[in-house]
Amino acid sequence: MVLEAYAREKRLPNPRFFVDDGYSGTNYDRPGFQEMLAEIEAGNVAVCITKDLSRLGRNSALTGLYINFTFPKYGVRYIAINDRFDTIDPNSTDNDMAGIKNWFNEFFAKDTSRKIRAVNKAKGARGVPLTVNVPYGYIKDPNDRTKWLIDDEAASVVKDIFNMCIEGRGPLQIAKALRENHVLTPTAYKNRKGIKSPSTENADPYRWNANTVVHILERLEYTGCTVNFKTYTNSIWDKKQRDNPEENWAIFENTHPEIIKPDVFKKVQEIRKQRHRRTRTGKSSMFSGLVYCYDCGAKMRYCTTKDFEKRQDHFVCGNYKSNTGSCTIHFIRAVVLEQLVLTNMQIVISYVTAHENYFRRVMTEKMSLKSAEIIKSAKRKLAQKEKRLAELDRLFIKIYEDNVAAKLSDERFAMMSEQYEDEQAQLRKDISELQAEIAEQERQNENLELFIKRARKYEGLNELTPYALRELVKAIYVEKPDKSSGKRKQKIRIQYDLIGFIPINELLQAEKQRETA
Repeated sequence: MVLEAYAREKRLPNPRFFVDDGYSGTNYDRPGFQEMLAEIEAGNVAVCITKDLSRLGRNSALTGLYINFTFPKYGVRYIAINDRFDTIDPNSTDNDMAGIKNWFNEFFAKDTSRKIRAVNKAKGARGVPLTVNVPYGYIKDPNDRTKWLIDDEAASVVKDIFNMCIEGRGPLQIAKALRENHVLTPTAYKNRKGIKSPSTENADPYRWNANTVVHILERLEYTGCTVNFKTYTNSIWDKKQRDNPEENWAIFENTHPEIIKPDVFKKVQEIRKQRHRRTRTGKSSMFSGLVYCYDCGAKMRYCTTKDFEKRQDHFVCGNYKSNTGSCTIHFIRAVVLEQLVLTNMQIVISYVTAHENYFRRVMTEKMSLKSAEIIKSAKRKLAQKEKRLAELDRLFIKIYEDNVAAKLSDERFAMMSEQYEDEQAQLRKDISELQAEIAEQERQNENLELFIKRARKYEGLNELTPYALRELVKAIYVEKPDKSSGKRKQKIRIQYDLIGFIPINELLQAEKQRETA
């Protein structure tokens, strides 16, 4: 060993080695380096020796700080063997060249980083997975390390997690269920399989937490996609991984076998947006997050207590507060809601499966008219926002030129540029949402066929399950009760997923007329 031989030759006693194998010289948080600094600050080091200056670090500013300030402060002599640098001889020509050598070491690190980034960018743009750690549920193909295969045991857990979410369970509930069923956490599972994991295993291998569940529920890779450039780093000095905006992601479909169907993944993301708090009793309803007031559009709150029987649980408009809120009372018992929804779904499913062609024809016409209106409106808004975005670019150039020409103060320029950047960020978000809405409306025929396929799946439905509800229904609107007849009559309107409201009464009436004709 070079350092040991040098210490022996120079008769430097009590050598101690600090090793940072596998760490970049651009990182000064290296465990060995930090341990050495602690010993220096404690007064336990007389001489510090490295093979060359680059072994101390590859940031010229910080390396110079340690050599010229930190080491002298604690009376430490520093030697870089191959660079013939020794602080005991400050007048040496080699010492004078140290600053230039440190700059070259930094330049080399930056150049290497640029080349690695360029290679990764090219690979990522081709659809080659950039992640080193394969998502839980997959393993690397032994014949091609850039390809993924399904790990059946872990994939079954991923499917269970998505199913529980569709059934209405939140991340905390899912984590609790996994703990109770003694399912190994992803880190513990990978460790048992001898697979490298970036996380440290918890003392309890079954201790799932909500964040792990959320991470799994939000991974698009489970639909068979490769997703590159999800994170980025600012520079070679700052290694912190930051989230990249979704518009900067590179997504490649059908690159590996899917664990979760794309429509199921999409449904789960919708459910996640509708997530709700559990009541203090710990009870929850399969309808939570789906029920809205027909008149004001507010979500209806699920109300229950420990003393309530099942028939007493109910939903009430979120804007109703004992006649002091902005809406009148819209109240419906959960058991009544369940029966009304089940009956409506049974009628719709029965009609779709019995009269599929007629249903397809009527809904295609209805959806085409509505889609045309939505697309027209969305394209008009899109054009306005794109025009404003281009206008902001011109305005930014104008204020920049005014600032350079001293027509606009630095403070005013900073304030205006920040306002423009904030507005541009919001415009880009709005444009992305409008483009997605237009694309969704243009896929109406695909959506209709998918809904018919789902309806067939539930032919003969006798009991309302959370999964069936979430697969078919997007929202339920509760009307104000009608008491004009002396009896309380409750009506609901169901917005079905993918296709919206179905005029089932009109369809049944038309069918009846065809039969009597």
